[in-house]
Amino acid sequence: MSIVHRMAVSAFALACLSSTAMAQTCGGDLGGFLDGVKAEAAAKGVPAEVADRALAGAKINQKVLSRDRAQGVFKQTFLEFSQRTVSQARLDIGRQKLKQYADTFARAESEFGVPAGIIAAFWAMETDFGAVQGDFNTRNALVTLAHDCRRPELFRPQLLALIEMVQHGDLDPATNTGAWAGEVGQVQMLPEDIIRYGVDGDGDGHVNVKQSSPDAILTAAKFIQSLGFRPGEPWIQEVTLPADLP
Repeated sequence: MSIVHRMAVSAFALACLSSTAMAQTCGGDLGGFLDGVKAEAAAKGVPAEVADRALAGAKINQKVLSRDRAQGVFKQTFLEFSQRTVSQARLDIGRQKLKQYADTFARAESEFGVPAGIIAAFWAMETDFGAVQGDFNTRNALVTLAHDCRRPELFRPQLLALIEMVQHGDLDPATNTGAWAGEVGQVQMLPEDIIRYGVDGDGDGHVNVKQSSPDAILTAAKFIQSLGFRPGEPWIQEVTLPADLP
């Protein structure tokens, strides 16, 4: 076989392998898909036993797919949404939380420039200050959405980040629950953002945004800062469109 021939055969083989890998990034047999995720995690330096433990017993949750296909909240106007979600009870509890965690909120504003009221508003809206964090198994939710071919480019990295959280001892894949889309904790953040912006607010050596309010408050502040938050600007501003606007 000539060198050119061998090169052509090798190129064809690589193309086939590449196509197979691409095909397995979503959909298909779940076992093969999970093997691909484990291989990608290993390439990032995660020990094989950690990836095996993180994905052991993983399964598709059809309820997650149903929620993904019917997100009714986006059909509401701003006024409809705000009237349904801003309640006196949330305002009262919010005032209590601002006092209870005054030192943590002060640290958040000092280090990240985000005022207490902004953080508390997200905390209230996401989980009623940690009271309602979701009952979907986080690992299975992310496996479902990463395996589904609608948005794998969003959720596959989150699944890999979850495996990293398992490696750090910050998440139990068998028992951790959260929102249907894989968000975790009192301020509902995806694993990749928790790893990137997580702050150990209570000094226990872990970032536990599910059970630790100081961790959740400071992590939220750092995340909000990363989104470009600038203090002193209006949070909403009404505009009037001219009648002759094209």
